[in-house]
Amino acid sequence: MRRYIQRENLLSGLIVAFFTFFIALVISLGSEALVRAVNSVILAIILLFLVIFTGICFDIVGTAATAADLPPFNAKAAKKVPGAKQAVKLIRNADIVANFCNDVVGDVAGTLSGAIGAGIVISLVDVLDLTNTVLLGALMTSFIAALTVGGKAVGKSIALSHADNIIFRVALIINWWERITGLELFSNRR
Repeated sequence: MRRYIQRENLLSGLIVAFFTFFIALVISLGSEALVRAVNSVILAIILLFLVIFTGICFDIVGTAATAADLPPFNAKAAKKVPGAKQAVKLIRNADIVANFCNDVVGDVAGTLSGAIGAGIVISLVDVLDLTNTVLLGALMTSFIAALTVGGKAVGKSIALSHADNIIFRVALIINWWERITGLELFSNRR
């Protein structure tokens, strides 16, 4: 039994790594192309904030999934409240939700924000004719790290104190998505 669990965890980790590689590749190429096409430091800074904010929001959802209470959503699902069935699935699959939201999206957002930050530094060096790129790069890295870590710290506090509400709002979005596309999230899961 233990060997099966280890093999299953290894396979799950490899699948996550495979999909993360391609998600990061597509998003990185897309954001890089967008920044180069517009060639605007202001737009790159806005994109940087958007990527950091996205990482923080997904971290909140992942944390809330692990902290939400299942019984209220079971009761709502029994009454056929829209979104309740999706909330139950999110909570029952909290390990997968947290892994995807906190790790996959969080790491992709962190990598992307670093790449965008490097692009901003290069653009600023060109525009302002600066010579000290090391200091500017260190400042940008520190700025990105402070925003990301500080934002996630605040986000975790929010997620823990409002977990049920956050999960229900996410479940309503998933319910809407499932009705429009006909694709069910966690269709073969608990």
